[in-house]
Amino acid sequence: MAINSNHPFEEIDGVRCAVVEKNCSPARVEFLKSLLEYNRYTVVVIPSPPPKAAPAPPKAEGDTSEAPPPPPPAPTTFTLAVTQNEFNVTNAIYGRLLHSKDGHVVTMKYWKQEEAVSDDVKPYFAKTWR
Repeated sequence: MAINSNHPFEEIDGVRCAVVEKNCSPARVEFLKSLLEYNRYTVVVIPSPPPKAAPAPPKAEGDTSEAPPPPPPAPTTFTLAVTQNEFNVTNAIYGRLLHSKDGHVVTMKYWKQEEAVSDDVKPYFAKTWR
């Protein structure tokens, strides 16, 4: 178990792994897996456990109504981890350690898939005033 939530790790299939992201969609897993493997990390992907269902309310005596329909199935999500325990997403991004396939440094907006191209022309710590 991690000391804090910034560096979680788990044992997956007998291998201790640093958790990168939980409850990822299949498209997000594909994006992160290709990015991390390009940066020479060994990626482990497992299905996330389904959420716990709330217990059904008890029936009152003499209640003959039908049971409510079961809830729809939960969406399929995954947990993505890397086998290098020292990996930390925040340190890797702001430390400029990850690179995209086109050679640019990965920014936070690129990691969150808010931008299609990683633009590392101006680092986050650059001076913007004169």
